Amino acid sequence: MSETASKAPGTVQADPSRWKALVFIALAQLMVVLDATIVNIALPSAQQDLGISDGNRQWVVTAYALAFGGLLLFGGRIADLWGRKRAFVVGLAGFAAASALGGAATNEAMMFGARALQGVFGALLAPAALSLLAVMFTDAKERAKAFGIYGAIAGGGGAVGLILGGFLTEYLDWRWTFFVNIPFAVVAAAGAYFVIREPEGGRNRSPLDIPGVILSTLGLVALVYGFTRAESEGWSDSLTIGMFVASGVLLLAFVLVEAKVKAPLLPLRVVTERNRGGVYLSLGLAIIAMFGLFLFLTYYLQVVKGYTPVKTGFAFLPMIVGMITGSTQIGARLMTRVPPRLLMGPGFLVAALGMLLLTRMEIGSSYATLLLPAMLLLGLGMGSAFMPAMSLSTQGVQARDAGVASAMVNTSQQVGGAIGTALLNTVAASATTSYITDHMASATSAPQRQLVQLEGMVHGYTNAIWFAVGILVAAAVIALTLVNAGKPDMGAVTGSDAQDADDAVPVPVVAH
Repeated sequence: MSETASKAPGTVQADPSRWKALVFIALAQLMVVLDATIVNIALPSAQQDLGISDGNRQWVVTAYALAFGGLLLFGGRIADLWGRKRAFVVGLAGFAAASALGGAATNEAMMFGARALQGVFGALLAPAALSLLAVMFTDAKERAKAFGIYGAIAGGGGAVGLILGGFLTEYLDWRWTFFVNIPFAVVAAAGAYFVIREPEGGRNRSPLDIPGVILSTLGLVALVYGFTRAESEGWSDSLTIGMFVASGVLLLAFVLVEAKVKAPLLPLRVVTERNRGGVYLSLGLAIIAMFGLFLFLTYYLQVVKGYTPVKTGFAFLPMIVGMITGSTQIGARLMTRVPPRLLMGPGFLVAALGMLLLTRMEIGSSYATLLLPAMLLLGLGMGSAFMPAMSLSTQGVQARDAGVASAMVNTSQQVGGAIGTALLNTVAASATTSYITDHMASATSAPQRQLVQLEGMVHGYTNAIWFAVGILVAAAVIALTLVNAGKPDMGAVTGSDAQDADDAVPVPVVAH
């Protein structure tokens, strides 16, 4: 679509400052993604300083995950109601204030509160950022480039967080892993305030669906906490089972409410459309595999190979390079030429091939001949798949639903991350325990026993990685079978008035 075409009735006129706006949106997204991993590196130091017990330390991660995962749909709806620019700026200001509180924490309660607040404002910020892109970039080729950059940051930012977290913790102080968010947020908020001009007519001013907010928040919190608890307490723990049951009941009630209320929090047309449903499902599965892998490789490099935090962060660089290349050079260039499923399906399969290489991991495995090619393949595959997935998740959606559609992408990633960490960690721990039990009897000396322990760890990781391979193949199958959109010929997010007539059968604006 040309600039002239974008001015046709019923479509949104392209914003002349959209590329400047992309810089600040990308900066904010980088801050949120960095925060997911940067704090993990700093956790041992923060735990020691603040006197947090081993039993409570998980709450530094869990408090953020629960608030973020539970409030994403609400945050997306607020962005649609207030306007995405306002939600974006408020989200950034709140995230910066919560980060300052975390960096200044003097006890565990202050730390947990700061992390929960970060999650609250992150849940407002993340959907606002993605939906701003969706409504500002309406030309198919420009949209491909913009989402290529966004996809690379969304995929590779976590690994950058490992490098930055290692540097800050090793050479400065763990508190800087929080304080570093403040300049990011200030620059992004100031830039957004002056540069972003949100298209008019895209707000959803319907009254807020309070029952939907309560049911979705409680249901998602119960689901994320169930998986988080399963990791530490086991799958047979009564509270873990109770959380899963409660989550199932609450989310089912949420769906029933959304089908009946006049102004739903999550209009079912957003998720029941075949292509978007396929994106949410395949992306969630891919994140399950990726989150588990980040965890195992971090431990493998630091505990088994003896890498420092900084060296570990740099070891992930090939994955970042692969993701940026896959997203901006493969995904963005081919997205306007081939249907999205032909990028997503093969992308997930290439990532599965990289994961398959890692099943050959042993204590003495070479970084150059095994880990390096595996991480490059993982990055290339994920980058190529993430980019069209991110774009398709909001493509063709009514402008007034852009916030909740964006929130669903983040929700599938957040829930996928919680499932991945818990599920694959449980598989690894179980395989490690059985290996050590079988081999420890034959170890007579202390060095031999230590060797068995390390071999058991690696055995556990490779077992879990086999599961991750299967999950990525399943993501590829879902992408190839469910996603049936053709290559985009306009890809515009239209004004709400223009598509009101399509409410009953929402169809993405793509050529079939």
